[in-house]
Amino acid sequence: MEAVAKLRNYPTSPRKMRLLADLIRGQRVDLVLAELEHNPKHPAVPLRKLVLSAIVNWKQANEGEDESGLVVKTIYVDGGRTLKRMRPAPQGRGYRVRKRSNHVTLVVDVAGEDKKAAKKVKAAAKAAPVEEVKEASAKAPAKKKAAAKKSTKESKKA
Repeated sequence: MEAVAKLRNYPTSPRKMRLLADLIRGQRVDLVLAELEHNPKHPAVPLRKLVLSAIVNWKQANEGEDESGLVVKTIYVDGGRTLKRMRPAPQGRGYRVRKRSNHVTLVVDVAGEDKKAAKKVKAAAKAAPVEEVKEASAKAPAKKKAAAKKSTKESKKA
Protein backbone atom coordinates (compact mmCIF):
# COMPACT_ATOMS: atom_id res chain seq x y z
CA MET A 1 0.00 0.00 0.00
CA GLU A 2 1.37 3.36 -0.94
CA ALA A 3 1.97 6.30 1.36
CA VAL A 4 1.80 10.00 0.53
CA ALA A 5 3.64 12.99 1.97
CA LYS A 6 3.16 16.61 0.96
CA LEU A 7 5.32 19.70 1.30
CA ARG A 8 3.31 22.89 0.93
CA ASN A 9 4.38 26.48 0.23
CA TYR A 10 8.13 25.93 0.25
CA PRO A 11 9.71 29.26 -0.77
CA THR A 12 11.80 28.29 -3.78
CA SER A 13 10.86 28.26 -7.43
CA PRO A 14 9.20 25.13 -8.76
CA ARG A 15 11.84 24.90 -11.49
CA LYS A 16 14.65 24.53 -8.94
CA MET A 17 12.70 21.93 -6.97
CA ARG A 18 11.88 19.94 -10.13
CA LEU A 19 15.60 19.48 -10.78
CA LEU A 20 15.85 17.45 -7.57
CA ALA A 21 12.49 15.74 -8.08
CA ASP A 22 13.63 14.42 -11.46
CA LEU A 23 16.81 13.18 -9.82
CA ILE A 24 15.02 10.93 -7.28
CA ARG A 25 11.96 9.76 -9.24
CA GLY A 26 11.72 5.96 -9.42
CA GLN A 27 14.72 5.24 -7.19
CA ARG A 28 14.95 3.20 -4.00
CA VAL A 29 14.37 5.19 -0.84
CA ASP A 30 17.71 4.40 0.82
CA LEU A 31 19.60 5.64 -2.25
CA VAL A 32 17.43 8.76 -2.39
CA LEU A 33 18.21 9.66 1.22
CA ALA A 34 21.94 9.28 0.64
CA GLU A 35 21.79 11.32 -2.55
CA LEU A 36 19.82 14.17 -1.00
CA GLU A 37 22.03 14.27 2.08
CA HIS A 38 25.09 15.10 -0.04
CA ASN A 39 23.41 17.30 -2.65
CA PRO A 40 24.54 20.96 -2.51
CA LYS A 41 21.24 22.45 -3.74
CA HIS A 42 19.27 24.20 -1.01
CA PRO A 43 15.91 22.42 -1.65
CA ALA A 44 17.59 19.07 -0.90
CA VAL A 45 17.13 19.49 2.87
CA PRO A 46 13.31 19.82 2.92
CA LEU A 47 12.99 17.17 0.20
CA ARG A 48 14.98 14.73 2.34
CA LYS A 49 12.68 15.45 5.28
CA LEU A 50 9.71 14.84 3.00
CA VAL A 51 11.07 11.42 1.97
CA LEU A 52 11.59 10.53 5.65
CA SER A 53 8.02 11.60 6.39
CA ALA A 54 6.68 9.42 3.56
CA ILE A 55 8.62 6.44 4.94
CA VAL A 56 7.12 6.94 8.40
CA ASN A 57 3.63 7.27 6.87
CA TRP A 58 4.17 3.99 5.01
CA LYS A 59 5.35 2.26 8.22
CA GLN A 60 2.20 3.36 10.04
CA ALA A 61 -0.06 2.07 7.28
CA ASN A 62 1.85 -1.22 6.85
CA GLU A 63 2.84 -2.37 10.32
CA GLY A 64 5.23 -5.29 10.47
CA GLU A 65 6.35 -5.08 6.84
CA ASP A 66 9.91 -4.46 5.69
CA GLU A 67 10.62 -1.02 4.22
CA SER A 68 13.81 -2.03 2.42
CA GLY A 69 11.95 -2.42 -0.90
CA LEU A 70 10.38 1.05 -0.87
CA VAL A 71 10.65 3.10 -4.04
CA VAL A 72 9.70 6.69 -4.86
CA LYS A 73 6.69 5.82 -7.00
CA THR A 74 5.67 9.33 -8.02
CA ILE A 75 6.84 12.81 -7.20
CA TYR A 76 5.56 16.00 -8.70
CA VAL A 77 6.11 19.68 -8.05
CA ASP A 78 3.35 22.23 -8.50
CA GLY A 79 3.60 25.99 -8.27
CA GLY A 80 2.40 27.52 -5.04
CA ARG A 81 1.49 31.09 -4.28
CA THR A 82 3.60 33.87 -5.74
CA LEU A 83 4.44 36.92 -3.65
CA LYS A 84 4.75 40.05 -5.77
CA ARG A 85 7.22 42.68 -4.63
CA MET A 86 8.57 45.89 -6.16
CA ARG A 87 12.24 46.63 -6.73
CA PRO A 88 13.48 50.14 -7.39
CA ALA A 89 14.48 50.76 -11.01
CA PRO A 90 16.08 53.69 -12.83
CA GLN A 91 14.21 56.95 -13.49
CA GLY A 92 11.60 56.44 -10.79
CA ARG A 93 10.22 53.20 -12.11
CA GLY A 94 9.77 49.91 -10.26
CA TYR A 95 10.40 46.39 -11.45
CA ARG A 96 8.16 43.59 -10.29
CA VAL A 97 9.89 40.76 -8.41
CA ARG A 98 7.99 37.47 -8.23
CA LYS A 99 8.91 35.39 -5.19
CA ARG A 100 7.70 31.94 -6.11
CA SER A 101 6.86 28.97 -3.90
CA ASN A 102 5.93 25.38 -4.62
CA HIS A 103 4.04 22.32 -3.44
CA VAL A 104 5.68 18.88 -3.60
CA THR A 105 3.70 15.62 -3.48
CA LEU A 106 5.65 12.41 -2.92
CA VAL A 107 4.28 8.85 -3.09
CA VAL A 108 6.31 5.85 -1.92
CA ASP A 109 5.38 2.21 -2.48
CA VAL A 110 6.94 -1.23 -2.53
CA ALA A 111 8.89 -2.23 -5.64
CA GLY A 112 7.13 -4.17 -8.40
CA GLU A 113 8.22 -7.74 -7.51
CA ASP A 114 7.09 -7.44 -3.89
CA LYS A 115 3.83 -5.93 -5.04
CA LYS A 116 3.06 -8.90 -7.31
CA ALA A 117 3.47 -11.31 -4.40
CA ALA A 118 1.12 -9.20 -2.27
CA LYS A 119 -1.49 -9.19 -5.06
CA LYS A 120 -1.38 -12.99 -5.29
CA VAL A 121 -2.07 -13.30 -1.56
CA LYS A 122 -4.99 -10.86 -1.80
CA ALA A 123 -6.41 -12.66 -4.83
CA ALA A 124 -6.27 -16.00 -3.01
CA ALA A 125 -8.05 -14.47 -0.02
CA LYS A 126 -10.78 -13.05 -2.24
CA ALA A 127 -11.22 -16.28 -4.19
CA ALA A 128 -12.34 -18.33 -1.15
CA PRO A 129 -15.43 -16.21 -0.35
CA VAL A 130 -16.34 -16.07 -4.06
CA GLU A 131 -16.54 -19.88 -4.24
CA GLU A 132 -18.91 -19.91 -1.26
CA VAL A 133 -21.13 -17.33 -2.96
CA LYS A 134 -21.19 -19.41 -6.16
CA GLU A 135 -22.30 -22.49 -4.20
CA ALA A 136 -25.07 -20.51 -2.51
CA SER A 137 -26.24 -19.02 -5.81
CA ALA A 138 -26.30 -22.51 -7.40
CA LYS A 139 -28.79 -23.66 -4.73
CA ALA A 140 -31.02 -20.60 -5.09
CA PRO A 141 -32.04 -21.16 -8.76
CA ALA A 142 -33.26 -24.69 -7.90
CA LYS A 143 -35.77 -23.18 -5.47
CA LYS A 144 -36.86 -20.66 -8.08
CA LYS A 145 -37.44 -23.40 -10.65
CA ALA A 146 -39.60 -25.35 -8.21
CA ALA A 147 -41.62 -22.24 -7.45
CA ALA A 148 -42.01 -21.53 -11.15
CA LYS A 149 -43.34 -25.08 -11.81
CA LYS A 150 -45.92 -24.69 -9.04
CA SER A 151 -47.13 -21.38 -10.44
CA THR A 152 -47.51 -22.84 -13.96
CA LYS A 153 -49.51 -25.82 -12.64
CA GLU A 154 -51.83 -23.46 -10.72
CA SER A 155 -52.37 -21.30 -13.78
CA LYS A 156 -53.28 -24.37 -15.92
CA LYS A 157 -55.89 -25.46 -13.34
CA ALA A 158 -57.57 -22.08 -13.40
